[in-house]
Amino acid sequence: MTWDGTRTIAIVNQKGGVGKTTTAINLSAALAELEQKTLVVDLDPQGALSVGLGIEGASLDHTVYTAMMEPGFDINRVVYPLQPFLDLIPANIELASAEMELIAEIRREYILQRILDPIARGYDYILLDCPPSLGLLTINALTACNEALIPMQCEYFAMRGIRMLLQAIDWIKVRVNSDLELGGILVTMYSTGTIHHREVMDEVRAVFGTKVYRSVIQKSIRFAEAAVASQSLVEYAPEHKGTQSYRALAKEIVQQSLRR
Repeated sequence: MTWDGTRTIAIVNQKGGVGKTTTAINLSAALAELEQKTLVVDLDPQGALSVGLGIEGASLDHTVYTAMMEPGFDINRVVYPLQPFLDLIPANIELASAEMELIAEIRREYILQRILDPIARGYDYILLDCPPSLGLLTINALTACNEALIPMQCEYFAMRGIRMLLQAIDWIKVRVNSDLELGGILVTMYSTGTIHHREVMDEVRAVFGTKVYRSVIQKSIRFAEAAVASQSLVEYAPEHKGTQSYRALAKEIVQQSLRR
């Protein structure tokens, strides 16, 4: 699915704890710094993205769940402006029931695409933070996007998971979203002093080549500290190495757009 002038990126990996939400939070903040109008959508029932950006989803009556489950609901009612150039559609635990409730829906894979359609062209970038599974919410994200960004923890077992995910992406591309492409693989939780991490990095680059982003996200406790403060690291520690890495990633992604 494409919206003219808008790049929609699903941040996806069926494994938890690899930095999906951290990437959604900090990449969206870094894109906003570059004055790229950005919408970030929380599709994880845990709602960590929403909390990490300062919105407590548990206290909200209307979230992305409402928009997906109530035909005719005005999506603008759940778009929360966070700062100049950055908006959020939040989630909470209600979203956990969506996969079961949507099973009986006709064209259930296209529901997210349908609800975003009225507002999508108002953004340069839409980032979709997916849950750690390949269930219906993730399939909706992959149906509604142009590309998948895969955060990958720098471990050997992660390589096997990436191959499985790429097979799922190919399945979606053939059946429901011919526009879907692999945008890139982002190496996360990297430790420069670890031989194992360097070996994995070399193998990932050998296998996937230019599909691996040049930007690498190193492991740091500051990401957790920023999350406790309900801020992106970009706001919490503007000069930190992690902030600089996400700014570099945002610039890579914007440069990709300029080359298209």
